[in-house]
Amino acid sequence: MKTSPLLAFASALLLGAVLALTGASPAQAAQRAAAIDYVALGDSYSSGVGAGSYDAASGDCKRSNRAYPKLWAAANSPSTFAFTACSGARTSDVTAGQLGPLGPGTDLVSLTVGGNDAGFADVMTTCVLNSEAACINRVNQARAYVDGTLPGRLDGVYSAIRAKAPSARVVVLGYPRFYKLGGSCIAGLSENERSAINAAADHLNGALAKRAADHGYAYADVVPAFTGHEICSGASWLHSVNWLNIGDSYHPTAAGQSGGYLPTFAAKA
Repeated sequence: MKTSPLLAFASALLLGAVLALTGASPAQAAQRAAAIDYVALGDSYSSGVGAGSYDAASGDCKRSNRAYPKLWAAANSPSTFAFTACSGARTSDVTAGQLGPLGPGTDLVSLTVGGNDAGFADVMTTCVLNSEAACINRVNQARAYVDGTLPGRLDGVYSAIRAKAPSARVVVLGYPRFYKLGGSCIAGLSENERSAINAAADHLNGALAKRAADHGYAYADVVPAFTGHEICSGASWLHSVNWLNIGDSYHPTAAGQSGGYLPTFAAKA
């Protein structure tokens, strides 16, 4: 049955209106409608440590059903979804054990990595258990590592991803600042220590953003989303030190994953 000229004209007008509203060309609109093959890599900030509801099959990797990759996949129904992020992962762990699902057909990759390489856990342990001077010294050691060693490690990961998934859009996500300065905390670290830790997070994020840009990857800054939800804010999306479950300490809560990481990633995906 032939389509009437009037119906064809109306359909063209409707399509034009949709494309105008979305800012998409016909080719872009078709691309957006295409099926997505998504792979989520990285460390505990991507696996969802601190958010609870862990997949028992993931073991010590502690992949949470409330982690931003799972939430994004649930909302967007990619044709395939591989979740290999793992608690404690460093750059070498990503390249050695997480890249299996990547391939020429991979369309989208998310990644958080670098914090463990820089000694995130040891920095916080040192600061919680030792003097302010020891804390600041350990923070400065981490910053020196970020300047001297981490860029090469990141290059190795980013190049390995591109080699296996040459057409993928890769989104590198950063880390939040931990503390609201001048906030509601009345005990714990000093303001100098909190300020130094925040500045170190910014320093790490700067390195991640620079290396991502140099590889043609998108960088997703979570600091704006977490502003007002840091430790000492009174509405924190981050666990403070938790002596009953030390692994959760300084990781996003479920609200931090859904309110902080998810929309930040979705804006770049």
